[in-house]
Amino acid sequence: MKLKELLKNLAAEEVCGGDGIDAKGIITSTANVTPGCCFVCIKGFNVDGHTFADEALNKGAVVIVMEDRAIFASFIKKHEAEIAKGALSVVLTASTRHAVAVLSDTNWRHPSGKLRLTGVTGTKGKTTTSLMIKKIMELAGRKTGLVGTMYNMIGDEIIPTDRTTPEANVLQPLLAKMVDSGVSDCVMEVSSQGLKLERVGGCSYGTCVFTNLTPDHIGSTEHPDMEDYAASKAKLFGMCEKGLFNVDNPYCGRMMKDAACVKYTYGIDNEADFRAENIVYGSDYAEYDLCGPCGSTRMHVSIPGKFSVYNSLAAAACCFLEGIPVSTAAEALKDIVVKGKAEIVPTGRDFTVMIDYAHNPDSFINIITTAKAFAKRVVFLFGAGGDRNRPRELMGETAAKYADFTVITSDNPRSEDPAKIVQDIEKGAKKTGRSYICIVDRKEAICYTVKNARPGDVIILAGKGHETTQIFKDKTVPFDERVIVREALKKYYTDK
Repeated sequence: MKLKELLKNLAAEEVCGGDGIDAKGIITSTANVTPGCCFVCIKGFNVDGHTFADEALNKGAVVIVMEDRAIFASFIKKHEAEIAKGALSVVLTASTRHAVAVLSDTNWRHPSGKLRLTGVTGTKGKTTTSLMIKKIMELAGRKTGLVGTMYNMIGDEIIPTDRTTPEANVLQPLLAKMVDSGVSDCVMEVSSQGLKLERVGGCSYGTCVFTNLTPDHIGSTEHPDMEDYAASKAKLFGMCEKGLFNVDNPYCGRMMKDAACVKYTYGIDNEADFRAENIVYGSDYAEYDLCGPCGSTRMHVSIPGKFSVYNSLAAAACCFLEGIPVSTAAEALKDIVVKGKAEIVPTGRDFTVMIDYAHNPDSFINIITTAKAFAKRVVFLFGAGGDRNRPRELMGETAAKYADFTVITSDNPRSEDPAKIVQDIEKGAKKTGRSYICIVDRKEAICYTVKNARPGDVIILAGKGHETTQIFKDKTVPFDERVIVREALKKYYTDK
């Protein structure tokens, strides 16, 4: 695309060089630079992309976008010859993060405007709610894409991902590929970082859902406080036509306050436009009447717990606002399975093993409380991811307080010492005076819970959910908890 066209939606402060130069792709990492590309210098938490401008140029970039005026002036002086002969253009703008979003949206010709884009944001419930929405839409006959934590999807094609919301220069071509593949709708998990760092800038949404907001992602590399976290989430509701808000969450009013969209609410405990009534909880399901402008429909969801009611209620209400009857949602959700979300692993024994992605105190309470409704004893196994802003001591205290027995172990230690992470968690568990054990090796810990299971136990393996690897400082190894449970059952029970 010619630079003049590429810049048409960007407020550029200065352009040094001709705007007739042809730029092929938007790149933010020198590892991905290709000849003829536009390289955007991003100031990250640890690295400033401006320091790599020369490397990008040497690798073949023909447009460099900067926000640092002093570096811009120095760079154009250094490369006067390339600029003079029309081989290079340098652009100065107020925010290069904003520039990546605008340039990517323009370069791929605003693909979100050719899709019906549905957004889901919140601390918990994004993944399950998004997958529920996708299944409902597909049953309604709509070819639906997905942008999410576990993976991205174009119809049935699964595309690996390493973050919930991709950078704009990855997201926009993904949406464009969906358009080219005949996708009519796309469901997107929208993270607070995706909103704060403008990864979804330029996207046009139909209906967006706010699931909840709880203390999480607070730290030096994410959000300094809850207000910043909330403000980041709230941005989504200035980008959509309709907003659906969980009225039972304390931050609902904050989310709705400045929302520019048409507003709807859903909930269980408070009056709402869409409400779950006459709820029945089972060991592997939840049932309720969904009441609202759609009338009243009995819902049966094959995932247990109150959180499952919230997620399915949000999904069904969202799809109703997108023109899909609730009867279609009821049919879609009656047998839904979401990998790593209250997922039951068959044991053939008189105890239950459940895998869940819960990785913060509030999620711990949700899944443990759900299990306690039908368990004689809840055994809760968990760790904390390394290099992440997690309240480890509070995690330990919460788990030990709510579970009958707690097993503290590793999650993904990453660059940290696994034993040190376990010690940090144990400080909280000690406060409660309740029963727990520390086993640093996660496989050994899982085998311990299976070997020592009692009749009526519900063993919850928390934190890794859908993941099938474990990440250490120097390696990433295969680690599927379903396989480990099956191996432990075969090893410890003679009637195998």
